[in-house]
Amino acid sequence: MAHPTLLPPTAPAPAGPAHTTGIFRHFHTPHQVLGYPITGRQVVFGLLLVFCLTPWASPPVALALGLVLAQTLGNPFASQTKMATAKLLQYSVVGLGFGMNAHAAVQAGRAGILFTVASIFGTLILGYFAGRWLGLGRHVTHLISCGTAICGGSAIAAVGPVIRAKDEEMSVALGTVFVLNAIALFAFPPIGHALAMTQQQFGLWCAIAIHDTSSVVGAAKVYGDQALQVATTVKLARALWIIPVSIGTALIFKQKGVKIKIPYFIFGFIAAMLLNTYVPALHPLGPVLVALAKIGLTVTLFFIGAGLSAATLRSVGAKPYLLGVLLWGVISSVSLYVILHTV
Repeated sequence: MAHPTLLPPTAPAPAGPAHTTGIFRHFHTPHQVLGYPITGRQVVFGLLLVFCLTPWASPPVALALGLVLAQTLGNPFASQTKMATAKLLQYSVVGLGFGMNAHAAVQAGRAGILFTVASIFGTLILGYFAGRWLGLGRHVTHLISCGTAICGGSAIAAVGPVIRAKDEEMSVALGTVFVLNAIALFAFPPIGHALAMTQQQFGLWCAIAIHDTSSVVGAAKVYGDQALQVATTVKLARALWIIPVSIGTALIFKQKGVKIKIPYFIFGFIAAMLLNTYVPALHPLGPVLVALAKIGLTVTLFFIGAGLSAATLRSVGAKPYLLGVLLWGVISSVSLYVILHTV
């Protein structure tokens, strides 16, 4: 796994956001420390990262800290955190498997399978027509629809190469989904408490209505352990739909010779869950691995927040956000109504 590291002595200080005047300018000025050029914003990044390793940092707080850093000083390790985010999330999800029981997971999966199938195909169909109505390009529409329907950035990363999407199309789709993820992470737990949702209901709602696995697990973790188990199991089962949707995408867009990206880390989660269920000798190790996984998730959300710079937010434009909000609003409200009346 890649980790954020200090730049070598010969590397120039990374470029920051536009706020490089006044007090912010001093945070971009490098100072030699033990032969390394260290900037103030690198120190701030390091302190925030250490805080995210402590019990006081919850996933929403970590995301908020990352967002504040991105909008003020900027992320001094943008390339490193971008590489580390995907792997750290995958390892964290696998670690959460050591805190779950396979029998309970099967029950949660059964409860969510009908919701999963209906919401995925409903979102893709709605996204197609809404995108045409808004006048968006076919690729951007499909990427945002897949990200909303399945699992956010992971689905976009998998489907993008299949349709041979351009870099700017990928960036627009990812930016839209990540902004909505951030909103959901803060908004969903208060809504759940206001509606007196049970742990089962809230976990299921998170898995269906929040895009990225990181935000799903983050919101559910805040709500409770049972909600976390339900949300993680249903969301990962949902993520497996990346494979058939990618194959269907290749057929619809008439793309030949493309490679389908399989989310192998989900099988690692299943293996960890089975070990925790059927190998009693590993039970003492389970709580330790789960605790490390939760810390890893918190750090992942800090990295994601730190990557949402003002330039990223501005580059998306109004129409993709409108499509993302429309799809998210429909899937959130419809799934919430159905869950409250059936689960």
